[in-house]
Amino acid sequence: MEYAKRKGLTVIETYVDRARSATSDNRPDFLRMVHDSTRKQFEVVLVWKLDRFARNWYDSAKYKAFLQKSNVKVLSVRENIPEGSDGILLEAILEAMAEHFSVDLAQKVTRGMKENVLKCRHNGGIPALGYTVDKDL
Repeated sequence: MEYAKRKGLTVIETYVDRARSATSDNRPDFLRMVHDSTRKQFEVVLVWKLDRFARNWYDSAKYKAFLQKSNVKVLSVRENIPEGSDGILLEAILEAMAEHFSVDLAQKVTRGMKENVLKCRHNGGIPALGYTVDKDL
């Protein structure tokens, strides 16, 4: 809101999908925002960072192209992306880094959970029937 105020932008609507991953477009408010762009009631979508728009390169390109057909731009509040060819390159790098981070984190979490299982450690949640969790381990 502060950014919009500083830039003289009027906030028409907020679209928030709490506890939803940007690795997928399975986000009701995100899809509502994309649909609302066809009504041409706004010219800009403000995101905190580009990875809040999408952490999947394909989805990012697809939905930005859709928004572009309605003359709607996506602006990042935290990432100062210039206009022109340098901005295109920087945006592509930031989007690739976001997708890489997401995939890499998933691999690390899966590896950590597997290691816990191999060490007979509990990964959380409700223990399987007949098992108890030793609090001292």
